[in-house]
Amino acid sequence: MDDIDLSTLSNRSAASDDQRVTQWLGDFEAALGAGDASAVAALFEADSHWRDLLAFTWDITPTIGVTRIASGLVASQPAVRARGFAIDPNRTAPRRVRRLGVDVLEAMFAFETEVGRGNGVVRLVPGDAGGLRAWVLLTTLEELKGHEEHVGKRRPTGDAYSRNFGGENWLDQRIKAREYADRDPAVLVVGGGQAGLAIAARLNQMDVDTLVVDKFERIGDNWRKRYHSLALHNQIVANHLPYMPFPPTMPKYIPKDMLANWFECYAEALEVNFWTGTEFVGGSYDEAAQRWSATLRKSDGTERVMHPRHVVFANGVSGIARIPDLPGLKDFAGEVVHSHSFTDGSAWKGRKALVLGTGNSGHDVAQDLYSHGADTTIIQRGSGTVVSIDPSAKLNYALYEEGPSLDDCDLLATAATYPLIVKGYQMAVERMMEFDKELIAGLKAKGFKYDIGEDNTGHQMKYRRRGGGYYLNAGCSDLIIEGEIGLLQFDTIERFTAGGARLTDGSMVPADLIVLATGYYTQRELVRRLLGEDVADKVGEIWGVSEDGEMANMWKRTPQDGLWFIAGSLAQCRIYSKYLALQIKAQEVGLLEGRHPA
Repeated sequence: MDDIDLSTLSNRSAASDDQRVTQWLGDFEAALGAGDASAVAALFEADSHWRDLLAFTWDITPTIGVTRIASGLVASQPAVRARGFAIDPNRTAPRRVRRLGVDVLEAMFAFETEVGRGNGVVRLVPGDAGGLRAWVLLTTLEELKGHEEHVGKRRPTGDAYSRNFGGENWLDQRIKAREYADRDPAVLVVGGGQAGLAIAARLNQMDVDTLVVDKFERIGDNWRKRYHSLALHNQIVANHLPYMPFPPTMPKYIPKDMLANWFECYAEALEVNFWTGTEFVGGSYDEAAQRWSATLRKSDGTERVMHPRHVVFANGVSGIARIPDLPGLKDFAGEVVHSHSFTDGSAWKGRKALVLGTGNSGHDVAQDLYSHGADTTIIQRGSGTVVSIDPSAKLNYALYEEGPSLDDCDLLATAATYPLIVKGYQMAVERMMEFDKELIAGLKAKGFKYDIGEDNTGHQMKYRRRGGGYYLNAGCSDLIIEGEIGLLQFDTIERFTAGGARLTDGSMVPADLIVLATGYYTQRELVRRLLGEDVADKVGEIWGVSEDGEMANMWKRTPQDGLWFIAGSLAQCRIYSKYLALQIKAQEVGLLEGRHPA
């Protein structure tokens, strides 16, 4: 997540800290209400950072530098009418902490706007002339007035089906709702993993009719059908879905089948309308009618065309398996599979396997094959980052073990702009390198090409920028160091042959199996195939870091009306599903225009 190295300080009384925060919030509201950009600027550090999630900009908007922040806030205020800034009594009290090497007074606050209610985070530091100035400010829209989520005290009464003698009960109504026999959904979600479930659950609580479709036979099969030994590489503490956290009995690192079964339970409990065995095979957008024509094909071959106003692609950072055209690979007489289709190595005991790729999947597949008795060699194409799961990878989720609630941690985790994210990862990498120095030295001694990212930001920024290029060590690196799993550099291979790989020195590496852990095409390729070249060109890149440092076309309006994208880790899907759902709801009730402004 965005904040990494944290240590709580306690050198001031809680009462004085509350007063200081209250004073700053009052001064901020007064300056904002007066439209006085100079007065607003006086409350911020010169090198300050403001990230807005919908509250002022109806977008995910980072702003850096005091002048731009002040002018942006003042320009938005006449329409937004933000007011009522106060410490949120329902959240963690103001406290002194250390963020990115800076001692700050950190506070969470509430406020309201003309259309909704928001929350925020401010990180205050001493100013040159006394008083406190904001170094980091986050503002978020949390709910729309009159369209609040049906949770907690606003939960539905159930009068429509409770003890409905002679009429439809809850199950009757659920069956009818998910059949869509007499209607189309307002939102069609393509993909039923964590992203699809999260956005559907959010939209349900905002009364937006939503259908999730997935090509697999069962909810959770996107995890269930992956390789046999797979478990999450990050801890459960940050991985909950909206509204319904994992039980405290679940293990820290959730096995894939347990997660898949939980997805089924989650979909049922959150009343998600879900069609399994259903593939989205194509669509087009009617600009005049402001709706899609979306063709769905069921597993029996029948098709139905639906007309949702919104289509949300929720099928992951990576879409279609990438099969490279490698010299001689077509001549190979053994079996070639992509890691996407690999299940387990039990059939390859006593045989020879080559695994091409040194990301998480490549290492895990190689370790699985080795564990089943296969003579396994992993092939490295380019340099990679390797990180220990514990303690190094845990650094990125340290915030979630500080003590505040999950909701509070989510708010704190969204506050950083891109430069601060980069700095945070660089600081974490310094500690990771120290923790993992023996692991790194051992790999390099075996000829493993190692890097820590283009700007020393390690694996987390690689994930943001390209969705791969790293491995969280679950044991395969140790096997490589010990010589149990072989390591071969791709540039030493001249070509593949019927019997394996011929090296540039003329020697042969025999193989019965080649597993291509070669990654996936981006979602842009999926859009091109399903919605056409024009839409793909209009939308542009999906995922990766855009010019403003935010994720490209992710969790927000895109250049194509009615087309949205959600992807990422369970934590990212939990956090950003709320803001995506709010945008869709705002469009449904006429508060927000369509496509993203140019």
